[in-house]
Amino acid sequence: VLEGNVGYLRIDSIPDQEVLSQLGGFLVTHVWRQLMGSSALVLDLRHCTGGHVSSIPYLVSYLHPGGTVLHVDTIYNRPSNTTTELWTLPQVLGERYSADKDMVVLTSGHTRGVAEDIVYILKQMGRAIVVGERTKGSALELQKLRIGHSDFFLTLPVSRSLGPLGGGSQTWEGSGVLPCVGTPAEQALEKALGILTLRRALPQIIQRLEEALKNYYTLVSRVPALLHLLANMDFSAIVSEEDLVAKLNADLQAVSEDPRLLVRAIMPRENSPKPEPGANEQLGTLPAVPEDEAARQALVKSE
Repeated sequence: VLEGNVGYLRIDSIPDQEVLSQLGGFLVTHVWRQLMGSSALVLDLRHCTGGHVSSIPYLVSYLHPGGTVLHVDTIYNRPSNTTTELWTLPQVLGERYSADKDMVVLTSGHTRGVAEDIVYILKQMGRAIVVGERTKGSALELQKLRIGHSDFFLTLPVSRSLGPLGGGSQTWEGSGVLPCVGTPAEQALEKALGILTLRRALPQIIQRLEEALKNYYTLVSRVPALLHLLANMDFSAIVSEEDLVAKLNADLQAVSEDPRLLVRAIMPRENSPKPEPGANEQLGTLPAVPEDEAARQALVKSE
């Protein structure tokens, strides 16, 4: 658990469903439970280069709300000529991570195969903000085949995704998964923590904005509609201060029909001039201004 109560989970390899089932109790007790009290989660897949298709529903299910099942992918396997639908699990061991909490997935150019499918699914679900680099665009499952009776082997894709979440034939294979926020892989965690800091501050920002509208906005009749807008605004796509300012201005002006209603982000002035040493002490030695008019005149003349 990082500063700001942000949970961090790094996965470099994804074992198959059988192994996960055997280790499930240990993983839930010693890893997953440690993250349940966090206010947001970072899933680091920057170094994940391998995995098994059977584990996709297992991992995604812990990040999907209970009570419903979701069709997340359909996998075609060429050797067996079979098609398998992948659905989230109706029940999981332990708790699911709350859908009300923000989640970021970190990626790099080394993120491959099953890890890419998981990233794509979470992105399509709207469950995670993807930060980092475009993923490898590798194959979902590879198999090494001997060429005849020679000492030569051919490695080729034998399974492919037919479209996560039933979204058609276009998938991440070959092209990779584009991040929501592109940044070099080595800077992805820092960038993610900055995004989560902004999102953690959103409730307070909106509260201050509501107070300002109620107390100062002159077009009083439009205030209730503006407050209703703020209370129901969707901030799921906000990943920067620029995004937030643009969304607030567009939506507030559309409802108020007032182009003068503007929100700005004002950064602290790092180079603001500092008071000279002793300035406060000098101010403290100035004589008090007398209340009597004649005395004030005498003070001005003496200065």
